Amino acid sequence: MVKCHCVGVDVGAKELVVSIDRNGERERGLVFSNSADGHRKLIRWATRKGAVARVVLESTGVYGLDLAFALHRAKRVEVMVANPRAVAAFAKAALRRSKTDALDAETILEFSLRMPFVPWAAPTRSILELRGLSRRIEAMSKSVAQEKNRLHANEQSEALSDFVRQDIREWVELLEGRVDRLRKQALLVIDQIPELARSFGHLTSIKGIANAAAIQLLAELGTLPADMTVRQWVAHAGLDPRQFQSGTSVHKPARISKTGNAHLRRALFLPAMVAARWEPNVKAFYEKLLGRGKTKMQALVAVMRKLLHAIYGMLRHDQDFKGEKFFAVKP
Repeated sequence: MVKCHCVGVDVGAKELVVSIDRNGERERGLVFSNSADGHRKLIRWATRKGAVARVVLESTGVYGLDLAFALHRAKRVEVMVANPRAVAAFAKAALRRSKTDALDAETILEFSLRMPFVPWAAPTRSILELRGLSRRIEAMSKSVAQEKNRLHANEQSEALSDFVRQDIREWVELLEGRVDRLRKQALLVIDQIPELARSFGHLTSIKGIANAAAIQLLAELGTLPADMTVRQWVAHAGLDPRQFQSGTSVHKPARISKTGNAHLRRALFLPAMVAARWEPNVKAFYEKLLGRGKTKMQALVAVMRKLLHAIYGMLRHDQDFKGEKFFAVKP
């Protein structure tokens, strides 16, 4: 019978703090370097004597990405990249009062033993590059907006420095140039992969989704496992309804959970606004919701959710947007 070892890893910038369960025998607080050599040592240690290792780490940033790929490639190793919120909620339920790297590794190990193990679906290098470019574009675009607001505020008073205003204008121009350069590189990555290029074309067939939004959507959706359902997509975006009821007296209005990928949710917002104005079938759906007493924001969120459903179908069936499938307009 093949032994199965469960491993919890707390990932840091320089070190990996590890706890392991070898059929009931625990080893805690072991430290490996967060480097290629450290990853190899961790794999050899976890799989010694021919054992299979189930390794769980948190999805908390780029520091664990190379480790996840190394574990994914290794023989006799299964890897799960857990949602940090789920691990944090588990620690809270276990009444963990202190927080150290060793305790975090122990918590992740306990999580791996008691919760369903979901193997990590490793994204391709191209998708990871596209996501990195997309999130950099998002961050730079936010900086551009902040600087433009700062410039507008400075232009309201003649008493403020002309030199500062000119510096802000030059900085905005520089930032916009960087955003344009990043966007061109993202389009180049997409053009090099035929599947991505087809998906990009399908996304831009929706009025409201131009190149900028299509890059964001493709980058965030491309990292998701192929076997996810559309309901899981919606939950991943944090657009699923959150009920709040208790007994007969507490019955709050349902709201979206926002427990999910904020980048994907933001990428859907502006396309939904534009489509609700210019795409006839989307506009009809939006106006129907307003006619039923929904607020503008409620109706817009419903459009975001339905657009995500439409995108799921388009990418699964390799076809462009069809308005009548989104919402049939009666004569």
